[in-house]
Amino acid sequence: MTQALCPCILLIGKNGQVGWELQRTLAPLGEVVALDRQQLDLSNPAQIQERVREIKPGLIVNAAAYTTVDRAEAEPELAMAVNGTAPGILAEEAKRIGAAIIHYSTDYVFDGTKTIPYTEEDAPNPLNVYGHTKLAGEQAVQAAGVPHLILRTSWIYGLRGKNFLRTVLKLLESDREELRVVDDQVGAPTWCRMVAEATAQIIAKDGDLFRETGGTYHLSAGGQTSWYGFAGEIMRYALHFIPYTTRLRSIPTSEYPTPACRPAYSVLSNAKLKVAFGVVLPGWEEGLKLALGP
Repeated sequence: MTQALCPCILLIGKNGQVGWELQRTLAPLGEVVALDRQQLDLSNPAQIQERVREIKPGLIVNAAAYTTVDRAEAEPELAMAVNGTAPGILAEEAKRIGAAIIHYSTDYVFDGTKTIPYTEEDAPNPLNVYGHTKLAGEQAVQAAGVPHLILRTSWIYGLRGKNFLRTVLKLLESDREELRVVDDQVGAPTWCRMVAEATAQIIAKDGDLFRETGGTYHLSAGGQTSWYGFAGEIMRYALHFIPYTTRLRSIPTSEYPTPACRPAYSVLSNAKLKVAFGVVLPGWEEGLKLALGP
């Protein structure tokens, strides 16, 4: 893709984990107008329309979402406004001005009853409010009839914001005696920077902006592990820079009740993405190694 094909990219959610990285990875592809929550409130439909019509982008990249899974159980209306309704409005506005849209979704649209990776053809069946609202957003984007990519990812983490990696590192720094982590939920931890870099690769490979290749794709790290396994790998690397004595103990989900029910298995198959764009993310262990450095 060149600037002539896409002179302006509207990035929504610039301070989120993926959005922060996208500001850098999208920069070579065109002028990036990046907005945060204060500049664009996705719970305000009129403001969404106003901003898109004012900026007139050739591509909208929606990296914003209501991502607090447990809190969504108590705030379903707000979660639906941001995750379900807003993406549809963005897609409709994109169609109105002849733009394309990239929208990120989640492995939590699935119920976790499979034991092999979920493909894009598997029927979604979310277990919680967050998953329901993200699925509604997917459906709204699809219904708008605009060139689009829906990129489902999983277990996003990074070195900023609120995520599992940072939580574990903070607990190790406090040198608590024991860290109890669920060992019966399986997924693929995915570094936010890799999602952003892959997104830029996909855009660069498709100068027609998804008019032929559009649809839903899975974009997550390779391999799989449990939260317990992820914590163990974090602790192994953290020994290089945190002198902790914390012990790690595995527990079942039943010993760590949360407001939102989570799928027991939510690994995504990335085969479709590889065929369409030649993009493959490294295994989750390699991603964590790169995120934490040497």
